[in-house]
Amino acid sequence: MTSAEDALAELAQRVRALADELADLALDRLLDATERGVGDPKEKSAEERRLTRAARALEKAAADLEGPGRDDVGGAE
Repeated sequence: MTSAEDALAELAQRVRALADELADLALDRLLDATERGVGDPKEKSAEERRLTRAARALEKAAADLEGPGRDDVGGAE
């Protein structure tokens, strides 16, 4: 790998880490809406969907940074 490819791979890892954080927050909101009974369930569900969309967008961005042939969004690490 070239240094430019290394830099993009490192950036993709950081973006995936952010996607993982968003996914964790989304799960927390879903649990709040369903099992924990915290806050308004409709509001928490809407927030979960928004966070999930953001996490998916970051996963796609990470895959784009990694380049062709690396379309395994959320693949094995």
